[in-house]
Amino acid sequence: MFFNTKKCSMESEILEQPHVIKELIYKYNHQELELPENVEKIVIVASGSSYHCARFSADLLGEIANIEARAIYSSEFNLKKVIPHDKGTLYIFITQSGETSDTLAALKRVNEGFVGPNNEKYFLDTLCITNNQESSIWNLSKYKINCSAGIENSIAATKSFTAQMLCILIVALNLSKHKGGNIVEYLDSLEKLPEVMEETFQLRQKIKHLARLISKQKCVVITADGISYSIAKEAALKIKETSYMNVNATYLGEFMHGHVAVLNNKSAVLYIAVDGISSTAVNNLEKIRKNYNPTMFIIGKHNDRIISNFNININCENEILQMFSNVVIIQLLALEIARKLHRNIDKPKGLKKVVT
Repeated sequence: MFFNTKKCSMESEILEQPHVIKELIYKYNHQELELPENVEKIVIVASGSSYHCARFSADLLGEIANIEARAIYSSEFNLKKVIPHDKGTLYIFITQSGETSDTLAALKRVNEGFVGPNNEKYFLDTLCITNNQESSIWNLSKYKINCSAGIENSIAATKSFTAQMLCILIVALNLSKHKGGNIVEYLDSLEKLPEVMEETFQLRQKIKHLARLISKQKCVVITADGISYSIAKEAALKIKETSYMNVNATYLGEFMHGHVAVLNNKSAVLYIAVDGISSTAVNNLEKIRKNYNPTMFIIGKHNDRIISNFNININCENEILQMFSNVVIIQLLALEIARKLHRNIDKPKGLKKVVT
């Protein structure tokens, strides 16, 4: 059994995030971001944690830039007979290593071009967000963004994930600006991100307590609504990677359609909220409590109508800051659960990083 008594790479990399984010904000405040003009639709292709960033991106681009966007798993994309190919579509490929095999295959497929109704061949713009400027995906993409997270040694992506989130936020703000949108409030939020992350670190004792409670569970379901679903997916992956627990993430509304039956076993429900909790979510959570009485935890903004066993949150002034705070909480939670279970946090059994 592996006992980790000193600071591991995952912890160090989580704690580096305010610095990484601050440097990225400075970089893109002083450097023009090159993007295509007249973007009408966006397709984001990625795998693993990068796919969760893609899900976040799709919602964010619709919210901020008012552009239709969708996220597709790289492996799923490569199996499709027909892929999105409307003119004016921008493809975004998100990959920490820049060498993810199925994401690279998807990029190569898009780069082959498409045939129009009059047999004319046309090509769509491609953009990559990666942590590796020497990578294949970087070299094959027309537009490029370096998320500049630095070397990441832990298997579990942490600082590269929040760096990717910030990069896509900057893309969304630039696209909105091109369309005449008012992005002043969002720009103000960017400057506060490092401070919000530092403040979230002060919740370590509460997070350790929650980790102790979750580590004892046999069945854990992480639920969310809207843009928070991407964070629920990332939370489940982080806990699986580092602790090997059978944790699953689902939209709360979809969970009520049959999946809820898993709560007949002794279980816990963790709900992640970014902008309060809607009346529909409140009703669903109360129905779950009445019918199954699982242990219930909430990360993010609470609602007094819900009786939860534990709540972790810092009050943020808007959804963007809340999202990043919630991400840091789930990263630290995964770290502490793995510690409680005495896992080899940086090198989980059977997993390997493509490149650092």
